[in-house]
Amino acid sequence: MLSEKITEEEGHSQTYSSRFFEEPIPKYSLPEKGMPANAAYQLIHDELNLDANPSLNLATFVTTWMEPEATQLIQESLHKNFIDHDEYPQSEKIQTRCVNMLARLFNAPDEANTMGTATIGSSEAIMLALLGHKWAWKKRRQAEGKSVERPNVIFGAHAHICWEKFAKYFDVEMRVVPVDEGSYTLRIEKVEPLIDENTICVGGIVGSTYTGEIDPIQVLNSLLVTIKREKGWDIPLHIDAASGGFILPFTNPKFVWDFRLEQVQSINVSGHKFGLVYPGVGWILWKEKKDFPDDLIYKVDYLGGWMPTYTLNFSRGSGGIIAQYYNFLRLGREGYTNIMQNSLNNARYLSQLLQKDGRFTLINRGEELPIVIMRLAPSVEGYTVFDLSEKVREKGWILSAYTLPKNAEEVAVLRVVVRENFSHDMAELLYGHIQEACLTLDKEKREHTKTHINVC
Repeated sequence: MLSEKITEEEGHSQTYSSRFFEEPIPKYSLPEKGMPANAAYQLIHDELNLDANPSLNLATFVTTWMEPEATQLIQESLHKNFIDHDEYPQSEKIQTRCVNMLARLFNAPDEANTMGTATIGSSEAIMLALLGHKWAWKKRRQAEGKSVERPNVIFGAHAHICWEKFAKYFDVEMRVVPVDEGSYTLRIEKVEPLIDENTICVGGIVGSTYTGEIDPIQVLNSLLVTIKREKGWDIPLHIDAASGGFILPFTNPKFVWDFRLEQVQSINVSGHKFGLVYPGVGWILWKEKKDFPDDLIYKVDYLGGWMPTYTLNFSRGSGGIIAQYYNFLRLGREGYTNIMQNSLNNARYLSQLLQKDGRFTLINRGEELPIVIMRLAPSVEGYTVFDLSEKVREKGWILSAYTLPKNAEEVAVLRVVVRENFSHDMAELLYGHIQEACLTLDKEKREHTKTHINVC
């Protein structure tokens, strides 16, 4: 006990032989006394082993692997508060470089005065964009002497939940375009009747969370251009490119969805998805600074010098921004192209295996984004995608099982997000375990049916 007491006073104890491993870990109240550093670490470390293996979590879009050099840069930046530009001016300059690179990646015109900022993720970026569009609409209406009551925003039922959050949090009527079974993107013929002079913005999605599909952005832009010319309503188009913004510019650069389109005023993208950065970093960009209301830009001086801020959040670490810049330097266009093309190829290979299997109907085969969406074929009876998801989890794989939005809620699907670290070999391993799970579920169904008949 004497040696343990001495080492505890020094901040450490013999880890698994110490008293801290025979007492309940504090869960509800702050403990009266602390414990050695290694004991606290080990208790938490061992408990976190119950979490899933991030490399096998195919449900998430979020990056689960980075190079050790990137991790080191993140660790070196953990203690830097990014908002404190006066103390950490180089971090701000690096953010500006990232914004400039993204603006060109998204084909902002050379003459445009593009602006943007890093955010915690695409949810904050989308809310900030829509808030900007609301205030821009309000200023236009006031200048015309018109009412600023009852603004509305239009988006699809397949949009991320943050769109609905914005509408509720910032008191904007949401006009949601429903999906139909077999058609899970924005239907233009259903958008047009919802538009009026109070529409602050229409949302288009480049990579739906539900199916990984892309809205008809060019057609949507043409609709808004026609409305502007015929009715005088200059309604902006915001592109939610959280998933696709770091893919299409590299794998299909001729596909027009970005600032090349007249009505596209703002774009958000997730650095911590296919931008290949750990969570959480996102980006919001405006084609023209003049389209973002100055009212929403605040300047504060209580951290030192005067600094502008127009995010919903204030304090945040610099690590994600620095890691994004690391990726831009490390990979360049060629590196991103190779990674995204490999991901697409592996997603398509997995889709081929599943299609040949016969048990699945593929909704997305990784055509544009490396996302595989499948439902059970009509011939499969006795178990659901939820059963299958639970069964493959026994092997460590995490697959999302969920139903599609309203009007298509009868469709239950499984999603596989193919990220950078999902290899050709892993596709074969996953498919083998899916086959094994299906055989087990088939066997359980037969045994259940046999038992039921015997009992009767």
